[in-house]
Order: sequence, then C-alpha cells, then structure tokens
Amino acid sequence: MGDYVIFTDSCCDLPAELAESLSLEVVPLRLSMGGQEYRNLLDGSEIGFKEFYGRIRAGEMGTTSAVSVGDYEARMRPVLEAGKDILCLCFSSGLSTTFQSASIAAEDLRPEFPQRKIFVVDTLSASLGQGLLVYLCAKERSAGKSLEEVRDYAEKTKYSLCHWFTVNDLNHLKRGGRISAATAMFGTMLSIKPVMHMDDEGHLIPVGKARGRKASLLALVDEMEKRAIDPAGQTIFISHGDCREDAEFVAEEIRRRFGTTDFTIHYVGPVIGSHTGCGVVALFFVGKER
Repeated sequence: MGDYVIFTDSCCDLPAELAESLSLEVVPLRLSMGGQEYRNLLDGSEIGFKEFYGRIRAGEMGTTSAVSVGDYEARMRPVLEAGKDILCLCFSSGLSTTFQSASIAAEDLRPEFPQRKIFVVDTLSASLGQGLLVYLCAKERSAGKSLEEVRDYAEKTKYSLCHWFTVNDLNHLKRGGRISAATAMFGTMLSIKPVMHMDDEGHLIPVGKARGRKASLLALVDEMEKRAIDPAGQTIFISHGDCREDAEFVAEEIRRRFGTTDFTIHYVGPVIGSHTGCGVVALFFVGKER
C-alpha cells in the first residue's frame, strides 16, 4: 500500500463506505444553516442529506466555509508523527480556499517533520469529480505506485477529468453569481436548463442550454459520447441533489449507449448543494480533455 496516506476533503462527495475502504483521511468543510454550524461529513451524521435538501426546499439558505489551516494541521500531524508521508488532494482552488489552507499547513509542518514528504494537489475538481480523481489515485496506490508517482498521476489526470452537470432550479446559480437575474427569470419561464462544465482552471462554466429536464440530462450523456476514453471500461460517477431517479436515468442511458457497467451514484453533499440547490445532476468521467 505504500507508506503514505491520501488526504482529501469532504467536497469529494464520496460515499462514506467507499472512502473508508480506500483508507482515505477526509477533512470536512463546514456548513452554517438555521443558526447552527455542521461539519460536512461523508456519512451525513451531523446533517443528513435528506434533511439538508428538505430544508433547502423549504426555503432555508446555507453558508459554507473552507477547511482551515488549523483543521489540516490537526489531522496531518498524527500521520507525520507515525512516520508516514502525505498526498493531499484538494477541492478546486477556483471554488474554495481549501487548497490554500492545505498548502499553508504543509509549509508550517515541513520544518517540524524534515524527514517526511507532504504533497498538496489542487484537483481543480468538485463533488464526485474530485471523488473520481481521489478514487483513481487510491487505486494507483493500491497497485503499488509510489507517492511521487501518484502525485504525478493526479496532476496529469485532473485535466482529463470531465465534469458535466445541469440544474433544475436556476435561482441558486443566480444567487451564487453564476447567471444573471434576467437569465434565471426567463430560463425558469421557458423551462430552459443550463448545461455546464468545469474548466481547466476549476471554474463552473455555462456551455449550453436544453429545453426541459429530460433534454438536459441527455445532453450530459451526449458530452460523454464526444469526449470519453473507453466509456464501456470506465468507472462512472454521478452525483445528484436529492433526485436519484434522474441520476439513474443518466446511468441507464450510458449503459444503453456504451455498455458501461460500473457506476457510483451518490448525493451532492451539503456544502456544494448549498450553491447548486435541489435537482442538480452531475456526470463525471475520464475524457480526452475536459
């Protein structure tokens, strides 16, 4: 397995049991809602996925905060004291200061542990896109690859990690400044659904529009058809904002078109869900380019 530990943060949105099986150290981001702060834990033990989306539907708003430098240092120090090295794969710097916090923590700890290696990678990814990159890196580690080899694999592969998603409610993107108020109003009136992706700098970019929900879901699979490398042989990750049936529809269309058999489908966690709202469906796969 190698004498190093893979760290990531809870915006990877991996199922808790999968993260545990991969021996990951997962540091949580935080969510404030209704005057209370919750850690965004992968098992939903502080705020459950159904509870969170129910409160969003009822009109509550969440505010989110990145992992702090102190949080990283507190989790990294025992690993370093145990004589292990660290590879930390962080939520996109285009969306959060979490990568910056991890980088500062690593700088602070290096003089204290001069014999240890700490590498921090900006995945430029989010949700199960980040989760997929972490999953692939963990598989490389299990195959016996060294710390440096897996770091280099992450740096190379992140630019092939395709994120394609659509949302049902444009108002959350409006509040986050992703689209204008007028676009949100007219899009809602006309049942226009944006099709978006994450660019090479880790930012969310609107790239198309579909008329109606089904068309927007099919558009995600169309993008996979254009870009995916060996779609039948890949592990495909799909995340959703409490709309599993729509995520299953996307998976079934992928099975039908490409014969793909390996899927992981899971919730968009509360931190990212605070910005995308209910009804987001996101598709992640390895492609020729993002």
